[in-house]
This record gives sequence, structure tokens and C-alpha cells, in this order.
Amino acid sequence: MRTVLQQADLERALTRIAHEILEANRGADDLVLLGIPTRGVALAERLARIVSRIAGVDVPAGALDVTMYRDDLGRNPVRATHPTEVPGDGIDGRVVVLVDDVLYSGRTIRAALDALADLGRARAVRLAVLVDRGHREFPIRADYVGKNLPSSTRERINVHLAEVDGDDAVTIEGGDE
Repeated sequence: MRTVLQQADLERALTRIAHEILEANRGADDLVLLGIPTRGVALAERLARIVSRIAGVDVPAGALDVTMYRDDLGRNPVRATHPTEVPGDGIDGRVVVLVDDVLYSGRTIRAALDALADLGRARAVRLAVLVDRGHREFPIRADYVGKNLPSSTRERINVHLAEVDGDDAVTIEGGDE
């Protein structure tokens, strides 16, 4: 196992993503960050704090559970659901930034788009991920990426966040080791 991002690297990546979100959105107006459980929620909350600090206004964060929208439920039926928590003003007419830890096949994000459509009609939807590892099966790409990490399909990318795991790190294991 090798570490590819340590705590300081992770903080820098999130700060850069926050600046990119604000630049692309021309400020924080109408922004909502929705994390995909589990680690995407913690990342969305961190990003919301950073964006809020930079912009000087509160940017809401929430959670979007995609479990029941996944196309692999038949193969992996034992998935725990998490609560979907949308900020009070909803998503209608707002710019929603979906936040996840690792972008791989694109299947989770496809499910997230379906789940989001059931909640309302966002003005725009963007995607922020901490790690993009490639190997897409759907035509989906992230708008904001902390680290592009080309990897073998035999490798596993592990994201550790203090809120969930007690520490901050991104590691890669398997493959040629």
C-alpha cells in the first residue's frame, strides 16, 4: 500500500476545488453542495465550509443517498441506505455540486443524477471528486478534481477522512504489489 495524498495534500486539493467552484459559478450565489454517502458527505461539508469562508456567505451542504437508484442492486442487494438531507431551500433553480470521494465507472454518479431529478429541477449540476481514477463505463466526467490517479482495475483506491476513519489520507493498494 502506498500513500498518494496526505492530510496537507487533501486540504490543498479541497481548497483548490473550492476556488474553482467559486470561479466557475462567479461567486457563491445559489450554490448547494450535496455529498454522496459515505465519504462524499464529509467532503461536501468540508468544501461548504471552505467555500463559505472564501466567499463570506453560508453555502449549504447536504447528503444525497443513491442506494435505491443504483443499477447493481440485484447483484449487491445488501446496501445500507443513508438519509438524503437537502438544505431547506431545496434545489430548484440552484447550482448543485455533487461531491464524491472517488470517480471510477460513473455508475454512482448516474444514480445520483436520477436521485437528484426526483428532488427537483436544479439550474445546473456539477461534479466534484477528490480522486478520478479513470475506467469510465458511462460518459461522465468531473468538473472539479482533487487528484487524477490513473490506476489499474486490480488496484483499490482507499480514501480516509477524519470524520469517518479518524485520519486523512488517500492510499492505493493491489495491482503490481
